[in-house]
Amino acid sequence: MTQNGEGQEASGAAPQVLTFGAPAVGEVLAERYQLEEHINNDSLGRQMWRGVDVILRRPVAVVLRYPGGESASEMLSAAVAASRIVHPHLVGVYDAIDEDDRAYVVREWVDGSALRDLVTDGPLDPDRAATIACAVADAIAAIHATGMAHGNIHPGTVLIAGDGRVVLTDARADEATTPEADLRAIGALLYCALTGHWPHAEAGPTSVPDGVRDSGGNLAAPRQVRGGVPSYLDELTTNLLNPAQPVPSAEALVGELSRFEPAGGHPLFANDESGFHGFESAATAIVPPRSSSRKMVVGVAGLVVIAIAGVFGTTQVLSKHGQQGSPNGSQSSASPSKAHKGPITDLKLSPDQVHILDDSNARQHNERDTGIGKIVDGDAATTWHTDQYNSSDFGKLRSGIGVLVDLGAEKHVVSVKVQSSTPGATLELHAGSTTPTIANTYTLVTTDNGTFKIGDADLPLVGEVNQDARSTVVLPGPPDKAVRYLAVWITKLPEVSGYYQEGIQEVTVSVQ
Repeated sequence: MTQNGEGQEASGAAPQVLTFGAPAVGEVLAERYQLEEHINNDSLGRQMWRGVDVILRRPVAVVLRYPGGESASEMLSAAVAASRIVHPHLVGVYDAIDEDDRAYVVREWVDGSALRDLVTDGPLDPDRAATIACAVADAIAAIHATGMAHGNIHPGTVLIAGDGRVVLTDARADEATTPEADLRAIGALLYCALTGHWPHAEAGPTSVPDGVRDSGGNLAAPRQVRGGVPSYLDELTTNLLNPAQPVPSAEALVGELSRFEPAGGHPLFANDESGFHGFESAATAIVPPRSSSRKMVVGVAGLVVIAIAGVFGTTQVLSKHGQQGSPNGSQSSASPSKAHKGPITDLKLSPDQVHILDDSNARQHNERDTGIGKIVDGDAATTWHTDQYNSSDFGKLRSGIGVLVDLGAEKHVVSVKVQSSTPGATLELHAGSTTPTIANTYTLVTTDNGTFKIGDADLPLVGEVNQDARSTVVLPGPPDKAVRYLAVWITKLPEVSGYYQEGIQEVTVSVQ
């Protein structure tokens, strides 16, 4: 049970909470709100209590600040502004009271956990990460429609109730807050849900560990941190976090994220594997109106605007990113294909669909002649190894070595994931449809004058990745083009106990 999502998170210790005149269990505030349990204190030094509205007999959360008066004006102003918007993904604000010596905000009690607590057990599935981000974007669209911004989106203010409802809390009344900052923060939420890390430099400090970075401090893309992230979701996340890329409107972002919605609606978290089945259901999504002058309902017209904007946004917003825009600093000549629509699936490859690639300068094959099928057997514990060399450039005996994958037919390749036994290799991905000459176990490669040919077949370069400290990399497939043959080409070997060698455990091809 987590309600400690208030305030902008900080990496250091939270301010000390003033306790003079602090309430006790059983005390009734404003002759209505009975305090039942002190939950914790937030990063701004405010007290969080679970209480009950003795008049309406519903659970409430009470956020207390000492003292009240002018020092609490921002908290109260934000609460009043939030109370004017009723939305299923915004926490309901019931009351905001200033008693001079203390001030408090009474809001809906959400029985569940904050996103920052969920990711401590590991990253979420991509569809659940997209579900959370889509819900937050929908709430932000409602806020932006009023001319306001939220200004406090982070893993502590995103709560997931026991019934799967996603709720955003604790908006800030700060003139410096901008809609763009809200949208960048949604990208950070996606990154957090997908990787279990929060990009501090791009979105502010939190108690969640900083994003994974390379030696230059560049943020690694989600697909470089963990496997199984759809290429389009990966690109959407990195673009939102890239200050060189413009952000879409919140309504358009809802349209972008809605493409990940599974058939039958967003999955609830309340199931046997979610960790939430022990919680009680959350409070009603839209709270009873207290006064017509204090709340503004998001109507059907607003939902139509969101839907229309989402349709157009899918084809216009965040469609491409350049090499310099990649947050991980990798040099890729292509972005994932988006012209071909459909579900993304991993191909089941057989050993006879993979062949060793060698250049024409050397043809000495030892253990590499056997076991190439290990890279597609679905078992990361089995590995195909290169020979051992005295330098990372193959002892200058060859320009590289790799694997040819025959897909059997032309397919729209979204990505190629390569799991290796040792991090540090440099990989290239080449792709084409011209049938190469395949000679038994291995196939000769020509790399003269910058070309890459297998026999007479030219396979153009699609992308290159230096693995640095990673043992799993994901290379984007060729954009808007169906191909049959893929070549994973190793041009630099990592060091292993004084010699240089690479082992490939699995090659996974995702198609759409």
